[in-house]
Amino acid sequence: MLITPHFTLNEMIASQLAAREGLDNTPPPEARANLQLLCSALEQVRELFDAPIIISSGYRSAAVNARIGGSPTSQHLQGLAADFTVVKLTPRDVARRVSESAVSFDQLILEFDQWVHLSVAHAAPRRQVLTIRKGTGYLPGLQ
Repeated sequence: MLITPHFTLNEMIASQLAAREGLDNTPPPEARANLQLLCSALEQVRELFDAPIIISSGYRSAAVNARIGGSPTSQHLQGLAADFTVVKLTPRDVARRVSESAVSFDQLILEFDQWVHLSVAHAAPRRQVLTIRKGTGYLPGLQ
């Protein structure tokens, strides 16, 4: 089922961990509605780069989020966040260009120089940009 022209419900809820451990990762109706807002922002990212986006984590059920050690307040739990990479670009370049663009985001995090976390909100977006590396915690900006 397509959520937006380039993103499906299946890719936004896919979880190897859930499949391997038999965990239900089906979003409730409110999270499904939030995925529409999230995928609209991801469409903006895709258009910015004119390249495919690979989603590594979208919606997470509470069980999946707890099992991977995610924050109990993670926006993934609400269907408002995705971790992704862009084909043929470094995550750092992606984070820099998205942070400088008109893409509507609440939070943009360069995580471990391996992927980008983008979250959205129904309220006015904070446009918070952070970096996290092993042992550093969250640092402001793109460190």
